[in-house]
This record gives sequence, structure tokens and C-alpha cells, in this order.
Amino acid sequence: MLGRSTRPMAEHMADALSNTRPEVLIIGAGPAGLTAATYLARFRRRVLVADGGAPRACWIPLSHNLPGFPQGITGEAILKRMTEQALEFDATIEPGRVEALERDGDGFRARLNGRDLRARAVLLATGVVDHHPDLPGVERAIERSVVRICPICDGYEAIGKAVAIIGKDDMGVREAAFLRTYSDRVTLIHVGRPEDLTQEDELRRMSVELIRAPIDNVRLEGDRVTALSWGGTFRVFDHVYSALGTSPNAALARGLGAKVGEDGRMIVDDHQATSVPGLYAAGDVVRGLNQIAVAGAEAAIAATAIHNALRDADGWTVG
Repeated sequence: MLGRSTRPMAEHMADALSNTRPEVLIIGAGPAGLTAATYLARFRRRVLVADGGAPRACWIPLSHNLPGFPQGITGEAILKRMTEQALEFDATIEPGRVEALERDGDGFRARLNGRDLRARAVLLATGVVDHHPDLPGVERAIERSVVRICPICDGYEAIGKAVAIIGKDDMGVREAAFLRTYSDRVTLIHVGRPEDLTQEDELRRMSVELIRAPIDNVRLEGDRVTALSWGGTFRVFDHVYSALGTSPNAALARGLGAKVGEDGRMIVDDHQATSVPGLYAAGDVVRGLNQIAVAGAEAAIAATAIHNALRDADGWTVG
């Protein structure tokens, strides 16, 4: 997993360890959590971010679709800038995973780094975990953009290239359809059970080649991916996309009884509030589009809603 050694947090650790009563606890230090931290700190709220380490954005080799960076920016640089901005306004960021979260009166109690802390509101920005192909060297291949996880993010860079999708069900068919926008050389490598692929007719209609092969027949070789089909033919690809899905990090929310969708992601209202009063969610853990711009927008909405809810509770609302 990629790290973030450039984070300027050491000078804030003493404050973090003594801050046992933040007004708002943010769980997750990816783009959603850090955006919310900046907003809440600028709202002059005491905010503590629990940084579980290596968010999904760490995997981004170079993003060209983040507004304001036409030449591209790495995931590492995005997180570094966002961290510096949150700290500039006195948000506290503490490395560590929240081990438990429960209601405590009209607020919440969380277990972090061996101690209990209370917060009036909690924002879950815990993201999802990608199901990467079980290939030797897959992490390094993602760094080099040989293996990719987001066609919405970087499909443009695949224009005219030989592109493969590794899938185990019809999700692979949907991703192949999306990538046909960019290339007429798209292949689906189906590594699942034959009966889990029900849209083979759609592949033929889109002129997408189908290779049925176990994952053991897929190799990462230098800057290309090769696959051995059942017929004994080797195929070479410039890029391979994983369509193996994700798992949302929503266990803390489920423990509180918050509503989740069929895919396990958080269900929220127009203000990013969950079904549990005082509990909000933003970013990839919420049902929707997995994009940094979207995560930032959801975080801004959630942070503003939290601030206004706390104002209401303190009697600062003007009737």
C-alpha cells in the first residue's frame, strides 16, 4: 500500500492527544475527510480527523480530470496539499483507526489509539477497498498505470489503446461498454464462473472480444499485460482495468444501525446525513460516483450541515 510520508503532522500530535472533546470527529483522511476538516475548521469548530492511513487516492499515478490541474497531479500531491490546508486552519489530524463508535447521550463516543473521546457529530469519510486482481506486482503496476481502477478518471488516456477488463460478472460488460467510447480494441477477460456472465450477446454487439481465462493465465510483464486464452493464444494489452468491485468501509455505521444500500454503501439525505442523528457520510463510502470532485462537494455539504446543526442545538438560529 502506498504511503504518505510527506504529511506535515508531527507538530500537531501533542494537540491531537490532548483533544479528547472535539466537536466533530471525522473518520478518514482522504479527499472527503480533509475537505470537511478545512470547512469545519474555518467554521471555527474543534475538529479531529482520525487518519487510518493510505486512502484510495494514494493509488492515483496522475489525475488529469481534477479541476484546476490541466497538466495532471498525483494522488500523493493532492493529499499533501489538502492536509496542509486543513492544518493551516488548525484542524487536528491524528494517525490511527477508530476501533469502536457508539452513541453517548446526544453525541458519540469513539475509541481511538487506546483512549475514548466524545464528539457532538461524526462524519464518516472511510471510503471503499478495491478488489485488485490477484496478480504478482499489481501495486507497482497500478503506480505505472498499467493496471487501472477508474475508467471515469483516466479512460481518456486509453484512446486507441489495446485495453482489457478483468471481470468476474456482468460488471465487466458494463465497464467494457464504457471503455468502447475510447477504443475499438477492448477485450473482456472473464475470470469468474461461466454462469455469472449473462450479457455475452452485448459484448458481440459492441465488438468486444471475450477471453475466458483463469486469473493464473494473466501476467504483468514490464509495461504491458498478457493473457493466455483457452485456445492457447497470447494477447498483449496496453492497459488492464479491474472490474472486480469494491467493499465499502461502513462497519462503524452498521454498528450504529445506520441504513445502507444493497451494495453496502451509506444512504444519506440531501445534507449527507445518515439515518442516525448526528452521523454524516461523504465520499466513496456513500452511494454514488467515486470521484475526488464529488467527494469534495459532498464533504462541503456535510460540513456546512454539521455546523448549522450545531448552531441550531446551541440556540444560535434566528427565527
